[in-house]
Amino acid sequence: MKIFDSHTHLNDAILYPDAQQYIEHARKLGVVKMAIVGSDAKLNRLAIQLAHQYDNLYAIVGYHPEEANSFDAAAENELIDQLNDPKVVAVGEIGLDYHQNVVKQSVQKRVFKRQIEIAKDAGLPISVHNRDAFEDTYDILKSADVSKTHGILHSFNGDAQWARKFVDLGMLISFSGVASFKKTYEVHAAAEQTPLDKILVETDAPYLAPEPYRGKQNEPGYTLYTVEAIARYRDTTPDVIADATYQNTLRLFGIEAS
Repeated sequence: MKIFDSHTHLNDAILYPDAQQYIEHARKLGVVKMAIVGSDAKLNRLAIQLAHQYDNLYAIVGYHPEEANSFDAAAENELIDQLNDPKVVAVGEIGLDYHQNVVKQSVQKRVFKRQIEIAKDAGLPISVHNRDAFEDTYDILKSADVSKTHGILHSFNGDAQWARKFVDLGMLISFSGVASFKKTYEVHAAAEQTPLDKILVETDAPYLAPEPYRGKQNEPGYTLYTVEAIARYRDTTPDVIADATYQNTLRLFGIEAS
């Protein structure tokens, strides 16, 4: 079994000091590749650093909606330069977060739209953060015509209908540990009904640890438990889910099979 964790944060201060240990443990659980995701200038640089340090790691760089205020001209220029790095496979995590409205919604929207344009110019997919902002996220992606560049709704926490709407735009749906939680029934249905060639898996570590580790610190190896949960909902085997999501992720990121 080979699993690709499509969204993790080994560049986070909690995980970074022991990155090699987490990578080795992940491999023992079948997680052989992972995308390290940035969210601001520092974490973007660390994502790229880790991607060059380890062959099986790749970088996703961008500005999280809660960091939108720091996306100035210098940040934009650095981001555009970083997209020329061969180990950078997507722009993210970008999007909208209306949960606490740390940044004005108007600023979040402007920065989200601009980063989509940058990704399109670079020919790279996007990794989208959406929290309490389904309608606006959908409208922006639809207006941007992401069918040509594609992307990911990361750590999807909506229902099957929303999943279908985003898939119809050209997006893939990535399921995190939330899909394994016992009472997230709408997410279970989305994981069951979304076409298999449109599904990815992730941890979002160190956050959102899946069952049976819910409430504890997450790590990339735990992608296995999300794979197992999705397999149960779809009445198939973990091997089938692991292989399909692995191939989907390679295809989206333009990575040659190995």
